[in-house]
Amino acid sequence: MADPVYETALGASTTDKITLLGHDLAEDVMGTVGFGELAFWLAAQRRPSHGETRVFEAVLAALADHGFTPTAIVTRLTYLSAPDSVQGALAAGLLGGGSRFLGVTEDCGRFLHDVLSEVDEPPADQDGWDALALATVEKCRAEKKFVPGLGHHVHKAGDPRTRRLFAIAEEEGLRGPHLELFAAIGRVHPRVLGKTLPLNGAGVCGAALADLGLPLELLRGFALLARTAGLIGQLAEELRHPVANDIFLSVDLNNRSVPPDPHA
Repeated sequence: MADPVYETALGASTTDKITLLGHDLAEDVMGTVGFGELAFWLAAQRRPSHGETRVFEAVLAALADHGFTPTAIVTRLTYLSAPDSVQGALAAGLLGGGSRFLGVTEDCGRFLHDVLSEVDEPPADQDGWDALALATVEKCRAEKKFVPGLGHHVHKAGDPRTRRLFAIAEEEGLRGPHLELFAAIGRVHPRVLGKTLPLNGAGVCGAALADLGLPLELLRGFALLARTAGLIGQLAEELRHPVANDIFLSVDLNNRSVPPDPHA
């Protein structure tokens, strides 16, 4: 029987050459292609334009770090517990990327895509987008569902990442239907919810990535790619100015015993 053949358009090696995406890695990629451009290229298997790279890298920058979030704290605490396992500390932080932190990027992108897939063609003007957004928010309200990407626990008056990413996409001619629908949701949702919530950075990142045509199944992966850089930064700062032990002792020295609370 012939040996099996496993085809790939990604990395492959011979004794004297490494190819990546059909190019010579050493001669054509290293020192020539930026990491953000390469990450896009690897996922889409097409080389992004300058504008697409700019929007994509803006998304990565927006999601890299946002302070002492649970993902950052658990990374620092895991490193405190196992300083011999940098990979464990990074993995601990990445595993916390879910529906409340980081995962909103994918949730929002998918949500907007699902809405758009139900219409024959995108609206032609702002009134049309607002009508679609209003129907979408009303439907979510009737079904007692949340609209992904609305609200932020800190930036209650507006997430600064949101307006900047909209502006970059506009400058590059890449403000597509997902961003348009997300913007419209931001305009109309107070009519339904009775209060104004900011469009958060994770949500606008999901809309921007969806407009770039990247696979919806990988949107959380791009958020985790960005946060990996942030977590490395958290570990680097922990080495210079450790706080993990203080966080641990704050809980350990301030707990109190209470009677058991059996689950009903």
